[in-house]
Amino acid sequence: MSLVLGPVLRHVGETTAQVWVQTSAAATVTVLGSSTRTFEVAGHHFALVAVTGLRPDARTPYTVEVDGERVWPLPSSPYPQSVIPTRGPKTAGRAQLVFGSCRYTKVADRRLSRQLGIDALDAYSARMARAPVDEWPEALLLLGDQVYADELTPQHRRRVATRGDRHPDWPDDEIVGFDEYVGLYADAWSDPEIRWILSTVPTAMIFDDHDVRDDWNTSAAWRDEMRATSWWQTRIRSALASYWVFQHLGNLSPEALAADPDWQRLREHDGDAWPLLEALADRADAVIDSATDGAKGVRFSFRWDVGRTRIVMIDSRNGRILDDGQHLMLGDGEFDWIEQQVSAFGEVDHLVLGTSLPWLLPHAISELETVNEIAAGKPGRRGQLAERVRQAADLEHWAAFRTSFDRLTALIARAASGGVASVSVLSGDVHHSYAAKAEPADAEPGAAPVHQLVCSPVHNKLQWFVPIGFRAAWSRLATRLTDSWATRAGAQPKRVTWTKIAGPFFGNTIATLRLDGRSAAAVFEQPVTAASLVERTRLELAP
Repeated sequence: MSLVLGPVLRHVGETTAQVWVQTSAAATVTVLGSSTRTFEVAGHHFALVAVTGLRPDARTPYTVEVDGERVWPLPSSPYPQSVIPTRGPKTAGRAQLVFGSCRYTKVADRRLSRQLGIDALDAYSARMARAPVDEWPEALLLLGDQVYADELTPQHRRRVATRGDRHPDWPDDEIVGFDEYVGLYADAWSDPEIRWILSTVPTAMIFDDHDVRDDWNTSAAWRDEMRATSWWQTRIRSALASYWVFQHLGNLSPEALAADPDWQRLREHDGDAWPLLEALADRADAVIDSATDGAKGVRFSFRWDVGRTRIVMIDSRNGRILDDGQHLMLGDGEFDWIEQQVSAFGEVDHLVLGTSLPWLLPHAISELETVNEIAAGKPGRRGQLAERVRQAADLEHWAAFRTSFDRLTALIARAASGGVASVSVLSGDVHHSYAAKAEPADAEPGAAPVHQLVCSPVHNKLQWFVPIGFRAAWSRLATRLTDSWATRAGAQPKRVTWTKIAGPFFGNTIATLRLDGRSAAAVFEQPVTAASLVERTRLELAP
């Protein structure tokens, strides 16, 4: 009996924690006296251990036992012992939130490794291991592209090529089956530095397109194109089922898990639960507006409260409404749920919204996306051309869903006027990092400062055209030209203005949002060695 992957420390409350593991066979997993049996999916075994009875305001060291045998920490581990950091009255006003997106797995191929550069999260983890425990962050927010199912490493290509059970219609350079996704996550999370930091920092995750496939749910035309292939149904089932197991489950609080009918069905199921996950994935893919369709839908958005900081993570991929002529980032029911989480503040000093796709892009790209959405809605060749441009240029962020953009902007304006000290929107995806200060037109005088903070990539190649394109897109000339173009195309003025205050930074980056009382600050860092980083900027967001 062995530990295959993990432990991954997920949701942590004042006295509770969720610890996720994968084991080599069915077993009982124990953490700090709390035990659970594994569940089986397609021949693989997983457990989400609900640890209870923890002391608030403490960092409690822990070990993992599988059938009574200690399997974590690993023998001769060079890292400090993993701990569970609970919140409480003493620490409620402070939070360090580390965030980033787009982390490609480390590779053995030297040429590709040089192109990818130093993994920023690896370097952060190595530095953190040398720091005092009380300086460790309270949460790690992974904002999409935790795995790349459509851009395989050389070692994963070889693994796929040697499988004798692959269907001949499956693409040979992409992941399709659930077993292949299991191998993908193993590659991503087995790196020693990553495995340790995931074991000791509560980690929240949300997907982006590459967790499934590039441009996932860009438009109705894209969905129709994928559905026409012989392998897409297997792919989307495998992608969503593996996401639910590896990423989504641990996002949920004990209360949310207790209320989740899919989790309850799985816990009551005897035997391999793949049929349940297959049905769940079909519902998640087919029923988009989860919150309006009762028990049939699957909501991947979630909420964490870290002391007096509220984190609302928004599913901006699977929650889209793309049928019947609609083009929405989120359905009305899902958006209603988001608004409820944002409005029910209580004693909250800071609001953090996580969305894999930026709300505020370079102005020129934002206006281009709005114009493209208008054109793609036209009949005939003009609409078809706009659709081809949309897919080729990845014009699929919030500004490309103008109705949803406007609703999110209004939500943020209300939140900023509701008594919090700051509102921060954390995003990734766009392979450059920056900070922008926003001024929502409908925010009340004296409203809290609002910022868009983007950190991308954590570990990926820098293509030559990216710096050229994004620097041009941030320029004043491009802004004036695209503003004029959007007006002529019939786009209504956006109810928010924004100014870039840091960046753009190119290359692998990790960012930290530091919250202390009513103050907020952000730091962007880039790796210089495998164990050190250099600070690119430090911003006072709410002095």
